[in-house]
Amino acid sequence: MQLDILYQDEFLVAVNKPAGLLVHRTYLAKGEEDAVVQRLRDQTGQWVFPVHRLDRGTSGVLVMAFSPDIARGLAEQFSQSQTEKIYHCLVRGFSSEKGEINYPLAKLNEQKGRARFKITGTEKEAETLFKRLHRYQLPIPVSRYPEMRLSLLEVTPKQGRKHQIRRHFKHLLNPLVGDTCYGCRHINKALRVEWNEALRLMLHASSLSFTHPIGGHRLTIQAKFPDSLQAVINKITPYQID
Repeated sequence: MQLDILYQDEFLVAVNKPAGLLVHRTYLAKGEEDAVVQRLRDQTGQWVFPVHRLDRGTSGVLVMAFSPDIARGLAEQFSQSQTEKIYHCLVRGFSSEKGEINYPLAKLNEQKGRARFKITGTEKEAETLFKRLHRYQLPIPVSRYPEMRLSLLEVTPKQGRKHQIRRHFKHLLNPLVGDTCYGCRHINKALRVEWNEALRLMLHASSLSFTHPIGGHRLTIQAKFPDSLQAVINKITPYQID
């Protein structure tokens, strides 16, 4: 399947990455050939170089460069927090109407041969802003509770720490729906049973703004919700309470 290209010029390309697709091949997915880098190389006929990362389960705006120099320049903007990122996510419970999570995060290292991460090194500054868009109350029992409460959020992470959004909302006790690493297993199981289907990580990179490394102008690239995420939103919309 071809990737949905959101923007392309002679220097860079941006796509709407599907959930479940790796950005590049990794030893953690040994034997798995499919990834954004390989797909985009075949699709554009050019070598592409990663600028930033999205978790495998996350969909949305992903930028690649057509040269190592352009990739380094763009990556510098990410490392210096000169980009503006907007995500949407679905979390457990009724979150606050808006808030700022200022909670340092230690580095995570992938453990070879295991689908887990090891905390290493010292903690680094991590700040995430959010506002609640909608609340939902579903007539689905969860653990000892007769109903399920969910919130749809718009989120702006100021840094790009590994799993920053997922770890920050776990810290608030509002873990992301569909998150098998930091999420609530009771919520995930209840929805899988209710809908009789797999449940994706409910996290989408909706918008990314950065300065074009050659033109110097500001670019804002947006990605609409993919069908897999929109289908979940459609299912819970009848139970929206605000």
